[in-house]
Amino acid sequence: MAVLHRRLAVATLAVVVAAACASCSKDKPADDTKHPTPASSTPGTAPGAGAPAGPLPQGPGPQTKYTVQAQPAPGSCHYRYTADKQPLPDTKCTPGARNPAVTQANLKSTICVPGYTSKIRPPASITGAEKAANAKSYNYTGPMNDAEYDHYLPLSWGGDPDDARNLWVEPPSPDHKSGAGPNNPKDVVESRGHAAICSGKITLAAAQAAITTDWTTALKTLGLT
Repeated sequence: MAVLHRRLAVATLAVVVAAACASCSKDKPADDTKHPTPASSTPGTAPGAGAPAGPLPQGPGPQTKYTVQAQPAPGSCHYRYTADKQPLPDTKCTPGARNPAVTQANLKSTICVPGYTSKIRPPASITGAEKAANAKSYNYTGPMNDAEYDHYLPLSWGGDPDDARNLWVEPPSPDHKSGAGPNNPKDVVESRGHAAICSGKITLAAAQAAITTDWTTALKTLGLT
């Protein structure tokens, strides 16, 4: 009889221990490594439909010495066009890339300082070689002097100076006269947007997302028309 009592006591203790362990397992994850890394807190979305799903890529930023950056494979990028035939880049090849040295907090000491962009712009010896390679990426066969090697996210809006994801051979607009050199209506958008960023009328993040979504509608999206 004493043996039976001991066996019952041991069985009861095992049940209690098992229940306690089950309760403990509910208090912490079985494998912390399976938990996803928190997403970047850097803002990068713009109001309205068609905005990017997340933050724009971040480039390496200004360099003391630039080197020629590899471009997408020849023929791998495809122009898009708006209803009025204005060119847009391939979203996979040229989504735009941010300059990490420019933030909302330091605008007055970076892009809002006259001459800032000229100090960080890569030299023609670098961009000339990149432009020739990028023309092949986009299958651009028109006059090179009529096409602009454009920072899709402008330097004056906090775009990265030499990240291949932020540069594309922008073909001439539909009303352009062949041989007249670059005549880019996007420049007007860049100028007005830059003034609004520096005046505090719009935020840097909203501006960056709007122009990389569609530069032709950026001013409207930002309430600047």
